[in-house]
Amino acid sequence: MSTRELIEKEVAAMPEPLQREVYDFARFLRHKNENDSFNGLLLSESALAKDWNTPEEDAAGASP
Repeated sequence: MSTRELIEKEVAAMPEPLQREVYDFARFLRHKNENDSFNGLLLSESALAKDWNTPEEDAAGASP
């Protein structure tokens, strides 16, 4: 039996909420594999958001 068939058999025996978790995990693994290259843009966005997402920055960017 192939790995795919073994996985399908296991998942089919699970209740729907657990099947959803398996699906979410499979998507996570696929995206993790696709995004293994360094993505500095996304990392800098989250780091800079602390400074950018402030009332002071909103006021500075507002038009007069």
